[in-house]
Amino acid sequence: MAAADRMRARPSPPLRTHLRVADVRGVAQLATQATAGVTAITEGVHQSVLRALGEPDGGHPGKTSGITGLVYRSVHGVTRLVGHGLDRALAALEWSLGPGTIASSSQRESVIAALNGVLGDRLVAINSPLATPMRLTLRGATLALDDIAALRAVGGKVLLLVHGLCMNDAHWHTVHRGRRVDHGATLASALGYTPLYLCYNSGLHTSQNGRELSALLESVVARWPVAVDDIGVVAHSMGGLVIRSAHHYGTLDGCRWPALLRHVAFLGTPHHGAPLERAGNRIDVILGSTPFTAPFAALGRVRSAGITDLRYGHVVDDDWSGRDRFRRAPDLRHHVPLPAGVACHAVAATRAGRQSPVADRLVGDGLVPVPSALGEHADARRCLSFDRTSRWVTHRTNHMQLLSSRAVTRQLVTWFSEPVARRPATDAASG
Repeated sequence: MAAADRMRARPSPPLRTHLRVADVRGVAQLATQATAGVTAITEGVHQSVLRALGEPDGGHPGKTSGITGLVYRSVHGVTRLVGHGLDRALAALEWSLGPGTIASSSQRESVIAALNGVLGDRLVAINSPLATPMRLTLRGATLALDDIAALRAVGGKVLLLVHGLCMNDAHWHTVHRGRRVDHGATLASALGYTPLYLCYNSGLHTSQNGRELSALLESVVARWPVAVDDIGVVAHSMGGLVIRSAHHYGTLDGCRWPALLRHVAFLGTPHHGAPLERAGNRIDVILGSTPFTAPFAALGRVRSAGITDLRYGHVVDDDWSGRDRFRRAPDLRHHVPLPAGVACHAVAATRAGRQSPVADRLVGDGLVPVPSALGEHADARRCLSFDRTSRWVTHRTNHMQLLSSRAVTRQLVTWFSEPVARRPATDAASG
């Protein structure tokens, strides 16, 4: 065969796109909401100025009266009209084109993951096509529940990998100094696991994702082609709170899968919260302290429920249900202990060259302090009882480098190779 013929015979790589009609529709929805939000902020500031001048201010918070109020209501009305019309047109175009066969690019998936982390709850509320549904991937493809029974070359040891805020399943596949690093692939090769990578909307409440994950794992266990006798979990950052929540609700619901859980490794999980979100909450309070800055507090309230759950490390519904999540309040969360009978391991990172009390609390990995990642708390009743041999601190490492560290991979293999001693339920649960 001639060289030209061989070139023609080669299958072309699959087309990938950075943008779809559904993406344009989702962005248009957000643009409509943003326009309405900016208009509301402007009207709120306008009302504060009128009050300061002793003029009629409308009598309702954030609303002006007279011709001024009419102008603002007109802007809101036109915004809604244009937004609804554009959404209907794009929805019709999306339906006519169908899902297509063009694969998504990794850049697109990263942007959508970040968007869901920041606005994920809002995307679900407006039924946005940009909202990420929970799914599992196996060998690079989405795992359909109806197809699980037909899987081949899988064993009874299942490894679940749970990503963190603003991330997706692809973030587990990293490169460090030119070498591929994948904690899941290494554990699978060394210990015979079948790795499943979870993708979820990290902007939802942790407990909402926890409940959904528990139900998903129960379905996987019921449909797995061979009997599952060992489930291991590696969770990064927020993912550790999600798996703790899933185990809590799975146990309450009498699910089968919690009894199969053997190892859980938490990588940089903010068990007791992250300072960055607590700082954001303080900014909310400062903005709301004067009539002129109060309207701008709405900007801080854009951040998702998932982000505000990181203030103290919320795990269950009762931590947030019925409360204003933006209001400054003390840590009122319910204590959820580590899973009983499970070997739980904690990896903390610090950018400092050596461990010290100041560096651990103020530096940490850049996002999560070392004590929070190790489950330590000033109130002994809130401490998580990791065994001393299951706590490990890596230095000169930031939060994201936990995913690409070969030292972390080696530590995981060591821990997951050890037989599981049944953990007594020593963590006292308190309200």
